[in-house]
Order: sequence, then structure tokens, then C-alpha cells
Amino acid sequence: MSHAPTDSASLLSRITIDPEVCHGKPVIRGLRYPVESMLEYLAGGDSFEEVLAEFPDLEHDDLLACIQFATQSLKLKGRQLVAA
Repeated sequence: MSHAPTDSASLLSRITIDPEVCHGKPVIRGLRYPVESMLEYLAGGDSFEEVLAEFPDLEHDDLLACIQFATQSLKLKGRQLVAA
């Protein structure tokens, strides 16, 4: 299955942070799927297709958004460490 590239801002808009949802952890579209959990599935070797089959209300771009969010978070963290 082919997916058209999605811009970074559009992907990141899928990640929400709300103190009332999952204790304020970043989640996908407010659905109570923590970004951290999805990254753990992918890091554990699950394919996008396997994760999407397990969580049918998620979309391919949601998983891309998790990766983009982690990438941006590391870039920000790196800047803070350099400045310290």
C-alpha cells in the first residue's frame, strides 16, 4: 500500500496533549493511544500493518505522526542540552 507524503505540521497536528487524557501524555488524535506505546510496538518489531490491525481506529499517518513527534522531541531536547 502506497501513501502520499504528508507534511510535518499536518502529521504533528494528529498528536494531542490534554491533562484530562492519559495524564497529559501525548496521544494520537485524543483517542487515548499514547505516542509512547505506539513507538514501543514499532520498536519491538511490529510493522505498521500489524499495529493498524491491532488498533483499527488508527491510520497510517497516525503512526508516522508518532515518529515525527519523537523526532521533533529529540531535536528540541538536543538543543536544550547544548544550551545548558
